[in-house]
Amino acid sequence: MLPVERQRFIQELAMKNKSVSVSELAPELEVSELTIRRDLDSLCAKGVLERTHGGATLRRNLNIEPDYLQKASECSKEKQAVGKLASSLLEEGDTVYINSGSTTLEVIKAILERNIDITIVTNNIDAMWLIKSEGNVKIIFVGGYYRPKSHSVSGRLAFNLIDQIYANKAIIGVDGFSPIAGLTTPVLEEADTTRAMIDHSVGSKIVVATENKIGVVSNFKTAPIERVDVLVTDENGGNLLRNTEISKHIQVLIAKS
Repeated sequence: MLPVERQRFIQELAMKNKSVSVSELAPELEVSELTIRRDLDSLCAKGVLERTHGGATLRRNLNIEPDYLQKASECSKEKQAVGKLASSLLEEGDTVYINSGSTTLEVIKAILERNIDITIVTNNIDAMWLIKSEGNVKIIFVGGYYRPKSHSVSGRLAFNLIDQIYANKAIIGVDGFSPIAGLTTPVLEEADTTRAMIDHSVGSKIVVATENKIGVVSNFKTAPIERVDVLVTDENGGNLLRNTEISKHIQVLIAKS
């Protein structure tokens, strides 16, 4: 089998199973493990796969921002579980940055249900409809340009407020979480605003991402993987990450729905 034929087979298998391993591919294709590693490196260079300790996972690309309602309908139960687990990492008196997105909205809902003294600084406009007349949670909205597609505000005007606040935690939703590409999004303004939140957080940076965000790479980089302290994901997301080359300092928490 020629290299191009092997690589086509590996790519098709990865598309089917979402991951491949060197130890399984070598005997199946009757070549050495070194040859398989070279094939995987070639496919990674083409942006098809992402290398793992023992193989590779399928890289999924997100080049166009999906509609908010479409995103909100995906993995709804898993997002609720992730939101509750992420909110449990916050303590009385915390000030936390939370960016836009349907998963981070579930985090805000869970925080409000706890009703403890926490200050949320967010560009997630949908949080406005969750505020109760009586409650201990305080919400500060950053300014900026309103983007209906993401139900958020972002851009340079948001920086004016973010520059004034140093939170002790940040909970960050992503469009793509990749061990190689880091945190990515299809919208430059969203990447800039979220990066500013991360830069103005002096404590833990917590990423919330369900399975459909793991291994996804989008156009604009928000932050490298090294900036993440904790990843909260669902069980399928945990399975995808099991063999990836994720930084050793990241604590992975699995939310069971």
